[in-house]
Amino acid sequence: MILILLGPPGAGKGTQAKLLAQQYAIPHISTGDMFRDHKARGTPLGKKIQAIMDGGGLVTDDVTNELVKDRLSQPDVAPGFILDGYPRTVPQAQYLDLLLRSLGRKIDRVISYEVAEETVVDRIGGRRSCPKCGAIYHVTQNPPKRAGICDRDVTALVQRDDDKPEKIRKRLQEYGVKTEPLKRFYRERGLVAEVDGVGSPDGILAVTRKALGQ
Repeated sequence: MILILLGPPGAGKGTQAKLLAQQYAIPHISTGDMFRDHKARGTPLGKKIQAIMDGGGLVTDDVTNELVKDRLSQPDVAPGFILDGYPRTVPQAQYLDLLLRSLGRKIDRVISYEVAEETVVDRIGGRRSCPKCGAIYHVTQNPPKRAGICDRDVTALVQRDDDKPEKIRKRLQEYGVKTEPLKRFYRERGLVAEVDGVGSPDGILAVTRKALGQ
């Protein structure tokens, strides 16, 4: 089974990808993990990514596509895989189609997790982290025992700049501009199943499995 997961920041794609990977015993492949792996191993691609990031640039489609091609050549993807964070654009989706065709494979389903903007703002905007130990909290969903203080080391919690409401809304706008054409691309192929991204992780997993006919 080959799955692509779509959804705005804070929609819970990563959580569902991990649960689905366990359920179907197939690897969860995310662009972030691939970037970190190549940089840690010091591969030519990893050095290229590091140089781009050091220069303040964005990793190009060409480099990202190379990473995906390399990852899909590994033997553990033979039973299938879950893509999270790729493709992000129609050109990336077109490249992936050609790559899979060359491997004699095809996408089985594209799951789009639908979450209202205000829900995403609340989810991400409520996050607080400990600058000392890295522990993550949420002001309503997972609050510390003492408001604003880390349970582990009594350090004052902080809100990341990216987690502020105005930044979240900007990220959501950018996501919409890039991803709506991508959803249309896959919808025209009859591959998209929309799933409500609000609820418990296990509940959303059950709805996802139903969308997959499981």
